[in-house]
Amino acid sequence: MQSIAEKPARGFSGYLALMLSFVLIASNVWLVYTMMDSELPVYLWLEIPLFVATIVFQLGFFVIQPNESRVLVLFGKYIGSMRDAGFWYANPFAVKKHVSLRIRNFNSEKIKVNDLHGNPIEIAAVVVWRVVDSARALFDVQNFEEFVAIQSETAIRGLASEYPYDSQDEERSSLRGNPAEIAGHLKTELEVRLQVAGVEITESRISHLAYAQEIAQTMLRRQQAQAVIAARRKIVEGAVGMVEDALRMLSEHNVVTLDEEKKATMVNNLMVALVSESEAQPVINTGTLYQ
Repeated sequence: MQSIAEKPARGFSGYLALMLSFVLIASNVWLVYTMMDSELPVYLWLEIPLFVATIVFQLGFFVIQPNESRVLVLFGKYIGSMRDAGFWYANPFAVKKHVSLRIRNFNSEKIKVNDLHGNPIEIAAVVVWRVVDSARALFDVQNFEEFVAIQSETAIRGLASEYPYDSQDEERSSLRGNPAEIAGHLKTELEVRLQVAGVEITESRISHLAYAQEIAQTMLRRQQAQAVIAARRKIVEGAVGMVEDALRMLSEHNVVTLDEEKKATMVNNLMVALVSESEAQPVINTGTLYQ
């Protein structure tokens, strides 16, 4: 397939052309008045082509608003595009197709798809895009707005299947845990897919992410259990560090000398006090360590 790239088209100021249009109209009026004043239509051979030319000349006027483009097609051949806002005049036989260059939003529907682990999830995204090549947008795809919608949904489906919904491994990316990375990946994927249509992706981000309803409650309990396990692990790691610091400080400052049995007892008591969910009640020993 031959790709068409945008190129500038030749145009003239619409105000200068409007002055010429007034001259043509005035010429028609003068010739008609002259023929009416004469018994013979001696100027008819001149008035007929001049009248036709005046009518055709009016077809060349058009207006371009800011962030808009006009694509000029002459007898099936692309002759260029005009982007400068204002009142313009171009070949009256050329078709002047309008293409908006404004930034647009595409809000995808909630798509049900399986993530990397096969879990059914619901996902939706917002894609911010704009046309940067009006010729490609019109001639390389059938309908560039529909093309953006279909390719965006396809990219979202592909993205969801490449990542897990959630991951306890901090080194592994997930849809919920790494939104910036996921948005960057989605933008890159869309830029590759939509380049053929002359479309630029300004921003893309996930707007909705959730487990499918049939497994939502089960996965919620799973997440809660994983969160409890992770919290317990952190608590135990912190308690072990505190016990190590306590034993080291007692030894360095020669506060008390403990044998291995007493160290084990102290470690046991400290771990129970630090890790227990309920507040531990201390028991004061009024005798010796061995009583």
